[in-house]
Amino acid sequence: MRPEGNKTVIKSELIQKIADENPELSHAEAERIVNTVFDMITDALAQGKRVELRGFGAFSVKKRDARLGRNPRTGEAVDVDEKHVPFFKTGKLLRDRLNGK
Repeated sequence: MRPEGNKTVIKSELIQKIADENPELSHAEAERIVNTVFDMITDALAQGKRVELRGFGAFSVKKRDARLGRNPRTGEAVDVDEKHVPFFKTGKLLRDRLNGK
């Protein structure tokens, strides 16, 4: 059990909420639904595609160029390779809800 006051929602809680709100679904079916959604988002991003969930937001991939970084412990210069990172931009409905509108 997670400590009281923790504001993080974990995957198992999302699955449980879907199962609880949809009594016609078994826990295993709810888990399969959540896993399928996450897998589809992950696969699309891996292919360089953008995933838009209307009212929620859009996931995309941004490229970070190679650069010269520093080791924080020693201050030594370190080459950092180019990489691709996931990016999320909130949708208007989500932004409005977060801001109490």
